[in-house]
Amino acid sequence: MSGTDRDPPLGVADPPATLRARLAGVRGLLLDLDGVLVLKERAIPGALAAMARLDAAAIPYRIVTNTSLVSRTTLAAQLAAGGFHVPSERLLTAVSATAAWTARHFAERPLYVLAAPDARTEFGGQHLLSHEEAAAPGADVAAVVVSDAAEEFTPANVGTAFRLVFAGAPLVAVHRNKWWHTPAGPTLDAGAWVKGLEYASGRRARIIGKPAAAFFGEAVRALGLPRAALAMVGDDVWNDCLAAQRGGLRGVLVLTGKHGEAELRQAAAGRPPARPDAVAPSLAEVVAALD
Repeated sequence: MSGTDRDPPLGVADPPATLRARLAGVRGLLLDLDGVLVLKERAIPGALAAMARLDAAAIPYRIVTNTSLVSRTTLAAQLAAGGFHVPSERLLTAVSATAAWTARHFAERPLYVLAAPDARTEFGGQHLLSHEEAAAPGADVAAVVVSDAAEEFTPANVGTAFRLVFAGAPLVAVHRNKWWHTPAGPTLDAGAWVKGLEYASGRRARIIGKPAAAFFGEAVRALGLPRAALAMVGDDVWNDCLAAQRGGLRGVLVLTGKHGEAELRQAAAGRPPARPDAVAPSLAEVVAALD
């Protein structure tokens, strides 16, 4: 939604009445994880109560994240340790969305999936080639899929992926994230390998995770609600809010994560100017403002 003279000053959360008006008709939520529910692996103040209120009101939601190193089962266990008791089926990750996409587009056809072992379980029931099978002379795959593979990103495995893509196999990737924080410090993410494969093969990857339209399509499909009745709540102006708007959803920025006034001003100065549909101090205010 473009900025108007009626918008509040950038970086200032919408007043409660304005927030309620901007969220009128919303019947389901997509919730980013980092910056909305947790920050630095700790629950954001008010987030646990907000989630309890959503559950009590039976408002459908999905926690959506570009997490691609672990399965939803593992992620649900990690969240439970922090007090968020969310069934794994209410999680949508970049890797689970990619697995759902490949299941529809390459049903029963062989895939070469570069992913960490736990994340690889999201592709259960699909025809996955082992590293040895994919590297065999004459191997044929419907697609090469790249997730955050951690130790699986060996020279041999990346070389196999390159040869298959170079020979014509489509390249599908969970996202193009460059790096992420780990206990050991900044660590290369899947995007570094995806860009390398694109550069070497001359082929462009099909991205499924945020901010791709395919990711929001998977979320809409999972909730079964009209796009106009859904709002994406995130802490990233571009990858959460504006990306959701491009997909026909509403985008709501919360000021508990990485983006705030500076990013709102940058988006408003863009061509065309853009603004989230609403700005709230935290998830707690968003949930309280729902009809």
